[in-house]
Amino acid sequence: MNFAHIQSLKELLNRPQRIVLVPHKNPDGDAIGSTLALWHLFRELRQEVTLISPNDFPEFLKWMPGSQEIVIFEKQREEALKRIDEAALVFTLDFNALDRCGLMQEPLQHASADFVMIDHHQSPGNYAKFTYSNPQMSSTCEMVYHFIRALGEEPRINTSIATCLYAGILTDTGSFKFDSTTPTTLRVAAALMEIGAPHSLIHREIYDTNRPERLQLLGCALQNLVILKAYRTAYITLSQEELNRHDFRKGDTEGFVNYGLSLKDVVLAAIFIENRDEGIIKISLRSQGAFSVNEMARSHFEGGGHTNAAGGRSQESLEATVRRFESVLAAYKDQLAV
Repeated sequence: MNFAHIQSLKELLNRPQRIVLVPHKNPDGDAIGSTLALWHLFRELRQEVTLISPNDFPEFLKWMPGSQEIVIFEKQREEALKRIDEAALVFTLDFNALDRCGLMQEPLQHASADFVMIDHHQSPGNYAKFTYSNPQMSSTCEMVYHFIRALGEEPRINTSIATCLYAGILTDTGSFKFDSTTPTTLRVAAALMEIGAPHSLIHREIYDTNRPERLQLLGCALQNLVILKAYRTAYITLSQEELNRHDFRKGDTEGFVNYGLSLKDVVLAAIFIENRDEGIIKISLRSQGAFSVNEMARSHFEGGGHTNAAGGRSQESLEATVRRFESVLAAYKDQLAV
């Protein structure tokens, strides 16, 4: 985001505004953390602000300060539509194409508000008047920290804001182990801890609060693990029956794909999860080194993301989707061998 955009936003925020904040559908820690952080900031600035999520978010994020105030579009459609219609500014965070909003896509496309995009994924769309896009950043939460500083509002970063930002950075960096973690990322995390982000509590709430059913589902997923040595690839499948058998709840499969990537000599890992309600197979892809799962997801699975972490979808059956995945690997064999 350039200086002129920052100045324009500062001038807008010097006056009372009706603001809507929007994360992507099926929001993760970075999406919820970044939107909640701005929700707290704008309340400090005495703005009329509403955070609207396209659908519900995982239980392991519902401890975050302010999370109980999130409007869920699927459950509170009338209120959400009213807020969108009245908004002067709409901030979209952790995504860069409106089709990532599910049922919210159409009302957002018809909104009269000015849009502000803050996102770290590749290939941003052009729907926003103000765009802050940086695929080199570890997370949208790290970007929001820099955005708040650019607005000159760093003194307003309180414990609640720091906690939300730290949680999003923690989840999107895989507890600071992914290549996207930079020295600046660690300096931002340290600054948030100094403000009061309780790092041990955050880690425990996100990673160490399990239900027995989730651990049993993990066991099922690992039983389904397939290793393709010729392609240095591992993948996991989970059918709707398997999800139902283990009382699946939103967020239960978070991180499962990384078990495949933890295997020695594996460069590419994938998980295929059946969702009969939506009629799709949800796909998560992870990679090591220079292999781009973003390119693979965009080319073959209606998705995208980052070089080493991307997602996609298929409207074929689970079995047909896996067969297609295996068939396209041949085109990437040389890249996977590096």
